[in-house]
Amino acid sequence: MPHISMVLTPDFQFLALGVQAAFELANAVKGEPYYSLSIASVEGGMVMSSSGFSISTVPLATVGQVDTLLLLAGLSPPSRQDEATLDTLRAVARTSRRVAGLCTGAFLVGQMGLLDGRRATTHWSYARQMREDFPNVRVEDDRIFINEGAVWTSAGLTAGLDLAVALIEKDLGREVAGAIARRLVMHHRRAGGQSQHSELLELAPSSDRIQKALIFAKTNLSAPLTVEDLAEAAALSPRQFSRAFRAETGQTPAKAVEQLRLESARLMIEETRHAMDKIARETGFVDVRRMRDAFMRQYGQPPQTLRRLARDVAP
Repeated sequence: MPHISMVLTPDFQFLALGVQAAFELANAVKGEPYYSLSIASVEGGMVMSSSGFSISTVPLATVGQVDTLLLLAGLSPPSRQDEATLDTLRAVARTSRRVAGLCTGAFLVGQMGLLDGRRATTHWSYARQMREDFPNVRVEDDRIFINEGAVWTSAGLTAGLDLAVALIEKDLGREVAGAIARRLVMHHRRAGGQSQHSELLELAPSSDRIQKALIFAKTNLSAPLTVEDLAEAAALSPRQFSRAFRAETGQTPAKAVEQLRLESARLMIEETRHAMDKIARETGFVDVRRMRDAFMRQYGQPPQTLRRLARDVAP
């Protein structure tokens, strides 16, 4: 039975513990225990979180064989750990199948020396510090999570769930992973290569009606998506919708739809081998020329260049 051990450090963030739910649900979906779980620290005992609550942990050395070592830290990168702590973590990592640093936990993986020569990510606000602390690591601050062989790292705290579901997919397949994502009410399961910055989040409408229209657009990108279509989804007249949309997002509906198309097209370009004309059709650009023009306006580079760059850094 694969054992998942979540290792806490002082001032860890409680939200990071939520990843255990994915493994619990894997057992539920399978209908039998598949994973076993533990919450550990190097020395064991009570560990204080950043919010002032403590949680009981077992000494990592007493856990036994660890299949997946998950390193959790706090809202800011952890300080340099003492060598005895790092030696304990390295010893467990050597016999584990895989190691993952969630959010700032990636700094712990770096301190262990496991990121040297690899790609890694962390919360975007600490990417510069990660580059300074670990000059031999290729830090990519615009990724949800990165898998480099047996070593995984993820972006901000909620990205830990995306990483956990990806680990489960490796073990149990896409169907089980999809069932877990639905149970977790993950509206959109994010691939590792997806940007940490979401256009839906950046637009941040305040009303349910405008949010509903944006979600409709996101799930129907291949359609024309006229103002009339979006207004109907929002149950507003086109005039009311356009006025409310600009007031809540600061953009016109057409500009917002283009941003959503660009986000989806870039992900497909970087993560798939689909032909450019197929990507253009599926994301609503109609043809490659229009998609290229939009990419040049937004990124200053054509789609082919972005695909080449993505392949150059692929493991």
